[in-house]
Amino acid sequence: MMAAASKTFEDVKSVILSAHKNATAKDKVDFYNCWAKNYEQDLVLLEYRAANLAASRVSSHFSGFPEAAFVLDVACGTGLVAKQMKENGFEHFVGVDGSEGMLERARETGLYQDLKLSIMGKEPLPAEWANSFDVVLIVGALSPSQVPVPVVRDLCRTTKPGGYICMTTRGNQDNLQYKTSLENELTQMEKEGLWTCVEVTDVENWEKAVAEFEDGYIPGTVYLYKKSV
Repeated sequence: MMAAASKTFEDVKSVILSAHKNATAKDKVDFYNCWAKNYEQDLVLLEYRAANLAASRVSSHFSGFPEAAFVLDVACGTGLVAKQMKENGFEHFVGVDGSEGMLERARETGLYQDLKLSIMGKEPLPAEWANSFDVVLIVGALSPSQVPVPVVRDLCRTTKPGGYICMTTRGNQDNLQYKTSLENELTQMEKEGLWTCVEVTDVENWEKAVAEFEDGYIPGTVYLYKKSV
């Protein structure tokens, strides 16, 4: 890959579009392993805001002492979400990701007490994590090519009663069918009494559009739920 300083948004767009062509789970993992080195610099060019937005929404509602809270960062990537949460006073992080390359970068941040290699949807989160975390986040990975919708039940399972679950997804054309399925599941879980919706935040300028038939910026949504006691 070219040096980060010489990259343009068009270069990043090509990188991301190439990921969409990867057919198998192994292909996608290999892609993220290679992308890890330039991932954060590329997201700057993409004007990616999801990590900051998610951390902001959690922090605005969290009523306990953030420095004492335990946070599970699912699909943690290089640690962007943990960095944002750290700025809001949170200190204890456990991360999960399917790419060892991404986890190596996350490890370098020094923010995580534990990091686990796991592809969400292929294997559940550890049973011993049930009811363990004050905050659980999944940012940027809820899409048809990455994390299947039923994984949100596993996120709820690992959250302490009264704890918060924060999720994000994109609202561009390619993701609309997935977004509808996701929202149906979130609503169904609320009907089952598993959690209550705290807020849903729609954001118009989520990140720059990369699909060939889209221009400008795409929208996105932050969902914040509180697990039932």
